[in-house]
Order: sequence, then C-alpha cells, then structure tokens
Amino acid sequence: METGDDLRFDRGEQTPPRLRGQLSRLVGMTAVQLRRVANEALGDVGARKDHFVVLATLAEFGPASQSTLSTWTRIYSSDLVSVLNDLASAGFVERSPDPVDKRRNVITVTDDGHARLDELGRVLDGVNEHVMAPLDAGERAQLFALLERINARLNEPEQ
Repeated sequence: METGDDLRFDRGEQTPPRLRGQLSRLVGMTAVQLRRVANEALGDVGARKDHFVVLATLAEFGPASQSTLSTWTRIYSSDLVSVLNDLASAGFVERSPDPVDKRRNVITVTDDGHARLDELGRVLDGVNEHVMAPLDAGERAQLFALLERINARLNEPEQ
C-alpha cells in the first residue's frame, strides 16, 4: 500500500524536472490522493464510494434494473451485486420483481437510503472542502470549469 509520502508529486531534487512538468503525472497523483482521502472518510462511516454512486444514481434517475444501473454507474455487474447486497442488507435499497419482466429485479432507493445518501453527501462535501482548502471560491469554480473543458475535449471523437 502506498503511503502519503509515496503519493507526493514533487520530491524536490529526487523528482526529475521532466516528470514534474507532466500534466498526466500531476493529475494522476492528485486523483490517487483524492481517492484515498475520500475512501478513508467514507470508510469511517461504514461506506464505500460505490454505495454513494448507486444511491445518488437511483435518487436522481429513479428505480432501475441491475443491468441499467450497471450501465448508468459504470460499475461491473459482478461488483454491483456486492454493492447492492450491502445496501439491501442495511435497508438502503429494495429489490422487487420487475412488473414487465419477472426474471429481473428493479432496484429502488428507500427512505433510509435517501437519508444515507444525504449523510454520505455531507461526508464527501467535507472531503471536497478539505482538498480545496487552499483555493478561494473563484479558483474552485475556475478549476472545475477548466477540468470540465479538458474532459470534454478528451471525450471528443478522434479526427
């Protein structure tokens, strides 16, 4: 397992300038550290990132089959089963037969699931606040806008 020191982007003279100047390295290291902080914070309340992703998706888009939910969340079907088992055993989602196709289940977020989603949202808001503490409101908005532009560009078909 990597430690915080292993994840530092710049090790001063131990990091060649050519590496320090690579956007992919900086963004990648930042993503790894952000994921670590978020996972630790969610773990402190007995949750995982995929719990939040599934609950948020169901809350926003409504009930869905496991197959549809897998597509929407980009969680592999086999991994999604484990996530849904966790959420169902805690009473955060319900599985019920699809009225159109009895061979599949429809997943619905429960009232307790909505409350859990709110709790996890507050946890992740705290993570965001911690990570973005060095930036003022304008810089935060600018960072999001710039990252959205870069992601939109990378999502364009190759010409």
